[in-house]
Amino acid sequence: MATEPRTEQDFEKRDEFGNNEANVRFLRETLALEPGQRVLEIGSGRGALLRQLLQEGHRIEGIEISQDRIDESRRLFGALPITKVDGPRLPFADASFDVVLSFDVFEHIPDSDAHLREVGRVLTPGGRYLLQTPNKWTNTVFETIRWRSFSSWRHDHCSLHSYSQLQRRFARNGFDVRFADIPVVTAFFRRKLRHYLGGIAPLALAVGNPDRLPLPMRTNFYLVATKRP
Repeated sequence: MATEPRTEQDFEKRDEFGNNEANVRFLRETLALEPGQRVLEIGSGRGALLRQLLQEGHRIEGIEISQDRIDESRRLFGALPITKVDGPRLPFADASFDVVLSFDVFEHIPDSDAHLREVGRVLTPGGRYLLQTPNKWTNTVFETIRWRSFSSWRHDHCSLHSYSQLQRRFARNGFDVRFADIPVVTAFFRRKLRHYLGGIAPLALAVGNPDRLPLPMRTNFYLVATKRP
């Protein structure tokens, strides 16, 4: 019998590239990417978003920790500007980028402050860090159900934050933050919920559709963090 995937990465191997529809909507609705800007994507994975933004004419490059994912991106899309990076240090000069992107990355980084210092270093003054990360409170419940354990998932999702915790951490590291109202209930979201919750997924979604909740209670946060001059 095949083992059910436990990590989000394992699920995506059998499904697709994450909630790309919601992520792209975030970029579109916030008007965050402008022609000619220098853009860095942290955690490019298999390169789906990177490829799309390159095709749209953006000056973008990516970094990724997994060589397997970089290799798969090449099989899927050919040569993409993705660099393998193993540690928290970003291999770029100060003020190299106008925009930094990350989706489903922030919650996996053990030292959030070191990460934000590095992002701030490579951003130009007034540059923006655009990211999506799960809500600590809702994700804790989901991961506990998914893993059937109170602790097994905590190493993977080691840096979950609540709404107010994100505000404080970004402010402490020199960013002004606003949260974007982005619906996350896409076809991918429904498949993922059904995969992990089984037959109760439609009922759970009907009772607690996350898109109807106030922003601080959403399952996923979308942030526009602007580096202070």
